[in-house]
Amino acid sequence: MAQSPPTDAIATALAQCAQRPQGRLLEDIVSTQPDHGTELVPRPERTPGAVRVALALIAPHRLDEMEKHKEEALAAALRTGKIGHLQHWLTHWAAQVEIERRPDLSARRSRALATIHGTVSKDAPAFLSAMGELRTVEDAATQAVSECEAPRMSTADSSAT
Repeated sequence: MAQSPPTDAIATALAQCAQRPQGRLLEDIVSTQPDHGTELVPRPERTPGAVRVALALIAPHRLDEMEKHKEEALAAALRTGKIGHLQHWLTHWAAQVEIERRPDLSARRSRALATIHGTVSKDAPAFLSAMGELRTVEDAATQAVSECEAPRMSTADSSAT
Protein backbone atom coordinates (compact mmCIF):
# COMPACT_ATOMS: atom_id res chain seq x y z
CA MET A 1 0.00 0.00 0.00
CA ALA A 2 1.50 3.32 -1.06
CA GLN A 3 1.92 6.02 1.52
CA SER A 4 -0.01 9.24 1.00
CA PRO A 5 2.08 12.37 0.68
CA PRO A 6 2.36 14.38 3.91
CA THR A 7 0.03 17.05 2.55
CA ASP A 8 -2.75 14.43 2.31
CA ALA A 9 -2.19 13.50 5.97
CA ILE A 10 -2.40 17.14 6.99
CA ALA A 11 -5.53 17.73 4.94
CA THR A 12 -7.14 14.61 6.42
CA ALA A 13 -6.27 15.65 9.97
CA LEU A 14 -7.58 19.16 9.43
CA ALA A 15 -10.79 17.80 7.89
CA GLN A 16 -11.30 15.53 10.90
CA CYS A 17 -10.68 18.49 13.17
CA ALA A 18 -13.33 20.51 11.33
CA GLN A 19 -15.85 17.72 11.88
CA ARG A 20 -15.54 17.76 15.68
CA PRO A 21 -18.94 17.50 17.39
CA GLN A 22 -18.63 20.87 19.06
CA GLY A 23 -17.55 22.59 15.81
CA ARG A 24 -14.59 24.28 17.49
CA LEU A 25 -11.89 25.91 15.39
CA LEU A 26 -8.21 24.94 15.45
CA GLU A 27 -7.52 28.11 17.43
CA ASP A 28 -9.88 26.83 20.11
CA ILE A 29 -7.97 23.59 20.64
CA VAL A 30 -4.43 24.91 20.96
CA SER A 31 -2.98 27.03 23.67
CA THR A 32 -2.06 30.59 22.77
CA GLN A 33 0.49 30.83 25.56
CA PRO A 34 3.83 29.54 24.28
CA ASP A 35 6.19 28.57 27.04
CA HIS A 36 9.29 28.34 24.82
CA GLY A 37 10.56 30.90 22.37
CA THR A 38 10.84 28.83 19.20
CA GLU A 39 7.91 26.43 19.16
CA LEU A 40 6.78 25.25 15.73
CA VAL A 41 3.11 25.21 16.80
CA PRO A 42 1.37 26.03 20.07
CA ARG A 43 0.88 23.18 22.54
CA PRO A 44 -2.36 21.42 21.60
CA GLU A 45 -5.20 20.77 23.98
CA ARG A 46 -4.84 17.33 25.52
CA THR A 47 -7.46 15.59 23.40
CA PRO A 48 -6.90 12.91 20.77
CA GLY A 49 -8.10 15.15 17.93
CA ALA A 50 -5.99 18.14 18.92
CA VAL A 51 -2.86 16.03 19.39
CA ARG A 52 -3.43 14.35 16.02
CA VAL A 53 -3.84 17.70 14.23
CA ALA A 54 -0.66 19.06 15.80
CA LEU A 55 1.25 15.91 14.83
CA ALA A 56 -0.08 16.17 11.27
CA LEU A 57 1.23 19.73 11.06
CA ILE A 58 4.72 19.11 12.44
CA ALA A 59 5.49 15.42 11.91
CA PRO A 60 3.01 13.91 9.42
CA HIS A 61 5.36 10.97 8.84
CA ARG A 62 4.49 9.77 12.39
CA LEU A 63 0.68 9.62 11.90
CA ASP A 64 0.71 5.92 10.98
CA GLU A 65 2.79 5.17 14.09
CA MET A 66 0.31 7.09 16.24
CA GLU A 67 -2.66 5.26 14.70
CA LYS A 68 -1.04 1.85 15.22
CA HIS A 69 -0.28 2.70 18.84
CA LYS A 70 -3.89 3.88 19.33
CA GLU A 71 -5.25 0.59 17.97
CA GLU A 72 -2.96 -1.33 20.35
CA ALA A 73 -4.07 0.82 23.31
CA LEU A 74 -7.74 0.39 22.40
CA ALA A 75 -7.34 -3.38 22.10
CA ALA A 76 -5.60 -3.52 25.47
CA ALA A 77 -8.31 -1.36 27.06
CA LEU A 78 -11.03 -3.63 25.68
CA ARG A 79 -9.17 -6.77 26.75
CA THR A 80 -8.53 -5.57 30.31
CA GLY A 81 -11.52 -3.29 30.80
CA LYS A 82 -9.15 -0.50 31.92
CA ILE A 83 -9.12 2.96 30.37
CA GLY A 84 -5.56 3.55 31.59
CA HIS A 85 -4.21 2.17 28.31
CA LEU A 86 -5.93 4.98 26.42
CA GLN A 87 -4.82 7.59 28.94
CA HIS A 88 -1.23 6.38 28.58
CA TRP A 89 -1.55 6.53 24.77
CA LEU A 90 -2.77 10.14 24.91
CA THR A 91 -0.03 11.18 27.34
CA HIS A 92 2.62 9.47 25.22
CA TRP A 93 1.52 11.19 22.00
CA ALA A 94 1.03 14.55 23.67
CA ALA A 95 4.66 14.20 24.84
CA GLN A 96 5.79 13.20 21.32
CA VAL A 97 4.11 16.32 19.93
CA GLU A 98 5.80 18.37 22.66
CA ILE A 99 9.19 17.08 21.51
CA GLU A 100 8.40 17.59 17.81
CA ARG A 101 7.07 21.13 18.30
CA ARG A 102 10.07 22.29 20.33
CA PRO A 103 13.32 22.41 18.35
CA ASP A 104 15.38 22.30 21.57
CA LEU A 105 13.89 18.96 22.63
CA SER A 106 13.77 17.61 19.08
CA ALA A 107 17.47 18.33 18.51
CA ARG A 108 18.43 16.72 21.81
CA ARG A 109 16.39 13.62 20.97
CA SER A 110 17.89 13.43 17.47
CA ARG A 111 21.44 13.64 18.83
CA ALA A 112 20.71 10.98 21.45
CA LEU A 113 19.14 8.63 18.88
CA ALA A 114 22.05 9.13 16.48
CA THR A 115 24.47 8.19 19.25
CA ILE A 116 22.36 5.19 20.30
CA HIS A 117 22.20 3.88 16.73
CA GLY A 118 25.89 4.61 16.17
CA THR A 119 27.20 2.51 19.04
CA VAL A 120 28.00 -1.17 18.79
CA SER A 121 27.46 -2.12 22.42
CA LYS A 122 24.75 -1.41 24.95
CA ASP A 123 27.52 -1.30 27.54
CA ALA A 124 29.39 1.53 25.78
CA PRO A 125 29.55 4.74 27.85
CA ALA A 126 28.26 6.76 24.85
CA PHE A 127 25.24 4.46 24.54
CA LEU A 128 24.42 4.69 28.25
CA SER A 129 24.82 8.46 28.23
CA ALA A 130 22.60 8.84 25.16
CA MET A 131 19.93 6.59 26.72
CA GLY A 132 20.00 8.83 29.79
CA GLU A 133 19.60 11.92 27.62
CA LEU A 134 16.72 10.32 25.70
CA ARG A 135 14.99 9.52 29.01
CA THR A 136 15.55 13.10 30.19
CA VAL A 137 14.00 14.52 27.00
CA GLU A 138 11.00 12.16 27.22
CA ASP A 139 10.53 12.99 30.91
CA ALA A 140 10.70 16.75 30.26
CA ALA A 141 8.09 16.47 27.51
CA THR A 142 5.81 14.26 29.61
CA GLN A 143 6.09 16.66 32.55
CA ALA A 144 5.30 19.65 30.32
CA VAL A 145 2.11 18.08 28.97
CA SER A 146 1.11 16.65 32.33
CA GLU A 147 1.15 20.12 33.87
CA CYS A 148 -1.86 20.86 31.68
CA GLU A 149 -4.88 19.26 33.27
CA ALA A 150 -6.41 16.47 31.21
CA PRO A 151 -9.97 17.24 30.14
CA ARG A 152 -12.75 15.58 32.09
CA MET A 153 -15.58 13.94 30.23
CA SER A 154 -18.92 15.46 31.15
CA THR A 155 -22.16 13.51 31.36
CA ALA A 156 -23.32 15.12 28.10
CA ASP A 157 -20.08 14.01 26.37
CA SER A 158 -20.36 10.43 27.60
CA SER A 159 -23.94 10.01 26.38
CA ALA A 160 -22.86 10.96 22.86
CA THR A 161 -20.42 8.02 22.63
